[in-house]
Amino acid sequence: MNQEQMSSPVGGMNAVQQQLLADFAGAYLAEQRRQARWRWVWRVLWIGLILAMIWATIASVPEATAPVTPHTALVEVRGEISTEAEANADDLNSALKSAFEDKGAQAVVIRLNSPGGSPVQAGLINDEIRRLKALHKKKVYAVCEEMCASAAFYIAVAADQVYVDKASLVGSIGVLMDGFGFTGVMDKVGVERRLMTAGANKGMLDPFSPRNESQDAYAQAMLNQIHQQFIKVVREGRGKRLKESEDTFSGLFWNGEQAIALGLADHLGSLDSIARDVVKAEEIIDYTVKENIAERLAKRFGAGFGEAVGSGMVQAMRSSVSVR
Repeated sequence: MNQEQMSSPVGGMNAVQQQLLADFAGAYLAEQRRQARWRWVWRVLWIGLILAMIWATIASVPEATAPVTPHTALVEVRGEISTEAEANADDLNSALKSAFEDKGAQAVVIRLNSPGGSPVQAGLINDEIRRLKALHKKKVYAVCEEMCASAAFYIAVAADQVYVDKASLVGSIGVLMDGFGFTGVMDKVGVERRLMTAGANKGMLDPFSPRNESQDAYAQAMLNQIHQQFIKVVREGRGKRLKESEDTFSGLFWNGEQAIALGLADHLGSLDSIARDVVKAEEIIDYTVKENIAERLAKRFGAGFGEAVGSGMVQAMRSSVSVR
């Protein structure tokens, strides 16, 4: 391009300006096309995620017509027993109700593998098992796998018979309240606790305040009461089979063979052996309420996440009661 061509105006712009404008327009159009492609990619991804969530929700809903062929109904209790965990009274009682109401279910097997948890949740489940047993006249068998301790055993004793593996850990009939105390650390770093309450015991068990003898005594009395409730449930559930000793309700746990000898369990067995040899219905139908993808995403990314990070950290440092 010579000097004359570069300086000759075309539509008010010289050739260099026209080229720059063309390059800019091309780049702009390319960027728009790229953004449009990504918008479509994200739309497809979101549609796919929504469809997957809808499918998972539908798949988690029990069929309107439950199987009527003879079978063994299964309800699983796994992990910590708590309102925030999968093993919670609402879901487990719903599963138990469905299992008992199914005319094809010859018996209900509760398979447990749990270290324990909330005495309230365990009590609600124990009460519902006994209610459904009386209402539907069906046998209930508890199968203890690796661990059936404390709140899990609280649930197991509602069954007609308790089966264990010879190496299962069974028992731990006791109550605990755990927490932390930071007063010594605060003294060392020079931090002053400024707690204001309306009510002399409102700050009870505050981890940043010194221990109080009267409040400790009150908490211990409450634990003793819950322990006696636990003992009563075990005695009612096991009846004359229970061979009590000074260690029975001390919080100790035993292996499966020892548990049978102590009357805490009845026989060695597994889910399959009970279905085959005891219930005489080898087909096993699982009635356990399963958490779907949508619920898992809601728990992971929902509003509760911020609460767990913020106030949940403080709550975790305060004392909590569990039967373990």
